[in-house]
Amino acid sequence: MSSPISNVRPKPDKVLVDIADYVSGYKVRSKEAYDTARYCLLDTLGCGLEALSYPACTKLLGPLVPGTIVPNGAKVPGTQFQLDPVQAAFNIGAMIRWLDFNDTWLAAEWGHPSDNLGGILAVADWLSRNAVAAGRKPLTVRDVLTAMIKAHEIQGVIALENSFNRVGLDHVVLVKVASAAVVGQMLGLSRDEIIDALSLAWVDGQSLRTYRHSPNTGSRKSWAAGDATARAVRLALMVVKGEMSYPSVLSAKTWGFYDVLFKGQPFKFQRPFGSYVMEHVLFKISFPAEFHAQTAVECAMALHPKVVDRIADISKITVRTQESAIRIIDKKGPLDNPADRDHCIQYMVAVPLIHGRLTAADYEDDIANDPRIDRLRDKMVCVEDKQFSKDYLDPHKRSIANAITIELKDGSKLKEVVVEYPIGHRRRRKEGMPVLIQKFRTNLARRFPSRQQHAILQRALDSVALDATAVHEFVDLFVI
Repeated sequence: MSSPISNVRPKPDKVLVDIADYVSGYKVRSKEAYDTARYCLLDTLGCGLEALSYPACTKLLGPLVPGTIVPNGAKVPGTQFQLDPVQAAFNIGAMIRWLDFNDTWLAAEWGHPSDNLGGILAVADWLSRNAVAAGRKPLTVRDVLTAMIKAHEIQGVIALENSFNRVGLDHVVLVKVASAAVVGQMLGLSRDEIIDALSLAWVDGQSLRTYRHSPNTGSRKSWAAGDATARAVRLALMVVKGEMSYPSVLSAKTWGFYDVLFKGQPFKFQRPFGSYVMEHVLFKISFPAEFHAQTAVECAMALHPKVVDRIADISKITVRTQESAIRIIDKKGPLDNPADRDHCIQYMVAVPLIHGRLTAADYEDDIANDPRIDRLRDKMVCVEDKQFSKDYLDPHKRSIANAITIELKDGSKLKEVVVEYPIGHRRRRKEGMPVLIQKFRTNLARRFPSRQQHAILQRALDSVALDATAVHEFVDLFVI
């Protein structure tokens, strides 16, 4: 006869406690983290502005019920929408992620920590507008930067040792968890209430990776993070109203996250929460390409002048790469849509070899229909380099190396081109940040008249003034 199950409510799982203690009590003192977060804020907003040029993105934006306007609601940069914080978080999050051009974190799990800005900026703007209306002090951009640093850290530190993709789950679960924690703190939740919000995020249904992989790759991968950060805002607001917690959501026997979705394995941690992730985050500066292919695209760009007039003479292209790239973006066969193409390393190498560029527009049908692209794809072979895979996971290196060798029909070979660290890597910050600011300038010019561009840049590039700016005043700079 089996023993009855104890109905004594357990203490919260340690992971929930550690995250809540970090969010509610940790003081960020890293100048590098704040400096990087400012760049991250501008780059992330710029990515969203570029996405507004694509009807596939903009058709999903706006209120759920057309014509709805929320008094003191959060505004969506680059648009005229003013929405409730949940829908605003979705709008901002979908814009940010649409073109696969915002920051990246690579470890046992992959992801894009700036996806959390959807929830962070929407809630900060909403709170600030309501505070001013009630005669209270608004939040500042410095508060947003602090929340970004902590959201990056939660998502990234969990990702270091825990692979959700290997159990078929999408990394946006970590966006939901990180956003719930930092948004909860912004909403005034206590440490114990943040634990409650975290438990709701973990117990929530989690997205499968189906939409990221052949043969089902599709546009949901462009709005999944927006959905996750918006869901986090919704759950945190429920806790504000007193919604209860599920303290052993991770560890509960049979019914907890570990047993149901993580093959019974508890999470592992390489380091405590601090500011490591923001300091080491990877920026996509030059190419809107899945990050495991960033250095491959740099290699292809270097090879372009040597092959641009000899594309038909190429007999074989060998790409030395990391195991993760082979698992995610090594694709054969037809590519059905832009979401399919920007997760195919062969496509992302072929376009710059032919055209000497790779832009978001190069994933659209008019470029993809060039028969030379598929002919080059058919000549490519991806092979794992064990050292590349090792250095990819080394916490002191975190390289994302690729190497390309081109063989010609006459039997000759071009010298192999190797790039270990992309321009967006921490090791190339000095080189990369001026290019990132130029990317931001370009994205501003896509949406705003010159006077408005100047006003945004004047504030954005003055770190002291930017930090002190009220969030709603900052967001108003981006209203069209």
